[in-house]
Amino acid sequence: MIQLENLIKKYDDVVAISNVNLSIRKGVITGLLGPNGAGKTTLVSILTGISKKTAGRVNVGGMDLDSNPDGIKSITGIVPQTLAFYPLLTAYENLEYFGVLYGLQGARLRRRIDFAVEVASLQSFLNRRSGRLSGGMQRRLNLAIGLLHDPHMLYLDEPTVGVDVQSRMFMLEMIRKINEEQKTTILYTSHYISEIQQIADDIVIIDNGSIVLKGEMEKLLSAGRALVVNIEHADEEALAPLAGLTGVVREKNSIYIDRDGLLFSNLIAVVSLLEKCGIDMVNIHYNANKLEELYLKLTSDRLRDGEPQ
Repeated sequence: MIQLENLIKKYDDVVAISNVNLSIRKGVITGLLGPNGAGKTTLVSILTGISKKTAGRVNVGGMDLDSNPDGIKSITGIVPQTLAFYPLLTAYENLEYFGVLYGLQGARLRRRIDFAVEVASLQSFLNRRSGRLSGGMQRRLNLAIGLLHDPHMLYLDEPTVGVDVQSRMFMLEMIRKINEEQKTTILYTSHYISEIQQIADDIVIIDNGSIVLKGEMEKLLSAGRALVVNIEHADEEALAPLAGLTGVVREKNSIYIDRDGLLFSNLIAVVSLLEKCGIDMVNIHYNANKLEELYLKLTSDRLRDGEPQ
C-alpha cells in the first residue's frame, strides 16, 4: 500500500527523517512507535501531504506523491491527536460539514454519516454540542469524521490519548473492526505500547529519524528467546553461576532462557539457583521479546521530554 524509498526530511541543518526505506502492507494495521522527537509526526505529515519531503520517493496506493498528491489525498483519512472539529457545532453538524468538505452530498453523504455514527456509536449524542461531549465521545467523533469518505488508507495519531480504559477498549475494537470489515490499511501511532501490541499486525519503530525495527508483530515477538524469568532483586554474587549456563542470559532483573534443547534443563537450573539463594520470582512468561522490552532495548530508556517533535 505504501512504499518509501530513500526518504529524507531536513529542517535547515536538522535531519528529521534520514534515508528511510519502508513498505507498509495493504489491508493490515501497522503500529508506529518511537520516542519524542523520533520522527513519527514528521513521517505521517509527509505521507498525508502536510509537510514536503526533502528527497526520496513516496508511493501510496500505486500513486506517486510528487505527480499525484490530490489522488493520494482522495484515498487518505487522518485522525490527528488534536481534536479536529468545531466545538460549537453538534456532532451531527460536524459530520455533515466535514462530509461536504470531502465532496459528499445527498444520499451518499447520509449513508456515510450513518455508517460513521454506527461505527463510533454516536447515536445518543448527535444533537449535543461537540465541545460538551466527554473526552471519550470527542475522540470517537474525531475518528468518525476521519472515516466519512471511506478512505483506503487511514492514519491514526494517538487516537485514544486522554480517554478512560472503557473508551480506549471500545475504540481499539472499533479500529480493528474497520480494518477487518472495510479492509482499510491503517497506520497507528501511539505511545501506549500495550495498544500497539494488542491491535497491530506489523510494527515499525523509529528513532532519530531512522527505522530501527520493522516487520510482522508475531514473528518479531517470537523470534527472540523463548522464556523470561523476572525476579524480585538481582544479587550479582549469588547469580554468578548463571554465566556458566549455555543459552541463559541475565539482564538486570530478568533471566532469559533460549528456546533450544537445553530449555527445560536450564529452567530447572535457574529455578533451583533462585530457590537456593532465596530470590523470589515475580513471574515467568514465554515470548521474551515482549514489545516494551524490545522497544526500550532498541531506543534506550533515557527520557526524551525535552527533545523537539
